[in-house]
Amino acid sequence: MTGHSLPTLLDALHGSVEEELQRARTALGHPTDKGDASEDVWIELLNKYLPRRYEARKAHVVDSQGAFSQQMDVVIHDRQYSPLVFTFKDSFYVPAESVYAVFEAKQTMSDKHIAYAQEKIASVRKLHRTSMPVPTVDGLKKPKEPGHILGGLLTLTSDWKPPLGDTMLGHLRKDQDLGRLDLGCVADAGWFVYDLDAKDFAGHAVNRSATRFLFEFIARLQELATVPMLDVRAYAAQIP
Repeated sequence: MTGHSLPTLLDALHGSVEEELQRARTALGHPTDKGDASEDVWIELLNKYLPRRYEARKAHVVDSQGAFSQQMDVVIHDRQYSPLVFTFKDSFYVPAESVYAVFEAKQTMSDKHIAYAQEKIASVRKLHRTSMPVPTVDGLKKPKEPGHILGGLLTLTSDWKPPLGDTMLGHLRKDQDLGRLDLGCVADAGWFVYDLDAKDFAGHAVNRSATRFLFEFIARLQELATVPMLDVRAYAAQIP
């Protein structure tokens, strides 16, 4: 079609994301305000471009036994099989079963922020998750085993040169257990991913990194398929 091209559309997508992140960094002086602005940009981006079955929000994660995660900057959760989202004093609480991924959103990639993200992501993965049989036209399907919750870190820039070199990879390798960061983005430099086959991290210094990260994240979500159907009665048992 004359006047249209997919590369042009993708370039415009990346430009809008980077512009918003840069504005969040330069226009606001207070560190908390800058952090909140960065979170909002990533949440808006994900809600705009992820399939409708997913929703992104800042939230705590809670399980049916009453345990809570730390507050996460970005929680990607399902609304079909896990419809509950609790609110209390303007804060959101998402059931652990419904969570596909959690991210921390910071202005810079640093050793401090990597360690902080690893700690917070581990607090989500430690939570208990229920699973129920799923009714279908062919009868009940067995309960689905809860899958891996993706975790990552989203930033505008990096404290290091090169931004995604051995220094960053070394800090990522410090936690390959509950706090493992599966993927992340440095908007002005590239993105990183944990390779399951190699059992190691790889940094990709590329242009248009926010767009590339977004597409990789969608592909990872597709691989996860659907979260388990939570046991609503297990949560109801906590009603005082």
